[in-house]
Amino acid sequence: MTAQQRIVVGLSGGVDSAVTAYLLKQQGYEVIGIFMKNWEDDDDSEYCSSNIDFVDAAAVADVIGIEIEHVNFAAEYRDRVFAEFLREYQAGRTPNPDILCNAEIKFKAFMDHAMRLGAEKIATGHYARVRLNPATGRHELLKGLDPSKDQSYFLHRLNQAQLSKTLFPVGELHKTEVRRIAAEIGLPNAKKKDSTGICFIGERPFRDFLNRYISQEPGPIKDEHGHTIGQHVGLSFYTLGQRQGLGIGGLKAKGAALKAIQAQGLRGAGEHEPWFVARKDLEHNTLCVVQGHDHPWLLSDALQAGDASWCAGEPPAPGAYAAKTRYRQVDAPCRLDLDPSGAFSLQFDQPQWAVTPGQSAVLYDGEVCLGGGVIGAAGD
Repeated sequence: MTAQQRIVVGLSGGVDSAVTAYLLKQQGYEVIGIFMKNWEDDDDSEYCSSNIDFVDAAAVADVIGIEIEHVNFAAEYRDRVFAEFLREYQAGRTPNPDILCNAEIKFKAFMDHAMRLGAEKIATGHYARVRLNPATGRHELLKGLDPSKDQSYFLHRLNQAQLSKTLFPVGELHKTEVRRIAAEIGLPNAKKKDSTGICFIGERPFRDFLNRYISQEPGPIKDEHGHTIGQHVGLSFYTLGQRQGLGIGGLKAKGAALKAIQAQGLRGAGEHEPWFVARKDLEHNTLCVVQGHDHPWLLSDALQAGDASWCAGEPPAPGAYAAKTRYRQVDAPCRLDLDPSGAFSLQFDQPQWAVTPGQSAVLYDGEVCLGGGVIGAAGD
């Protein structure tokens, strides 16, 4: 390593990117911080103020002793990420904007900007790792060492060019160690709460937010027997496996529908089991719900996925792997089969819960994240 190799760090105002910048400077790199502003609508609201985050990022840069630049990628975010986000919701699917945001903004628009600044590489505060496999000559995306914080799921669309120019210093650490370092060197955001919510948009009442961009089309909520037991506000506002906010809580709410089910001696008469969203019937604008976490309609043995992206630049060989169909899920053993069209299917050893179209199925070989694709349909 040359003494002044330039690394551009995405400083978000959070503790992970702050410690990333500090560690790289300690290693002798020339570190430049970039704060990305990617959302402008109601940015002065209580839910998302990038100004506050920028103040935190600038304070971090001052303590560490590095330059920081404020860059606006709002147009790119709206065109490449948010427009697709809305299209997916309007089609009745549940997208993961963080995955698209990483692929299109943090590791494309931001990386391109960093390269124009003469950077050798970029770095972010993600909990993941990259290594060069000498046997294949390829860069591999690995899980972060802290299993409770691993973010490789969100990074699975990164390609060889992106991985070769990316560093994830905190991926080698546990979160407790990151906070300890931040406190030890006096970073002003050492105890700042981790951000959640939509990537770059922040925490806010999600249905209210989505309602500003997607029109409501109310329709019936029906149980597995076709009985109408309530009304939904629009299929876009619900996701498979959702339990809260259905408005059909207990015995009183089910009323006549429950009596009809009980009279027929059908399954589902349990009056105290919670309701879950199980299916969306777009053709009839109907939301289908079932009672009980382990109802068969919520379990899938297989899935099909498209829009595949593989870290190695080509798909892995068909065979036994593990996969996640949502973030924070335990790796589920499965078999991968490839389609000539570029799509793939997964057959799971054990049924998976609430496999959701629009979310990503991400494949792993041990600690190596191989890539994945967007779930199109689940199978039994």
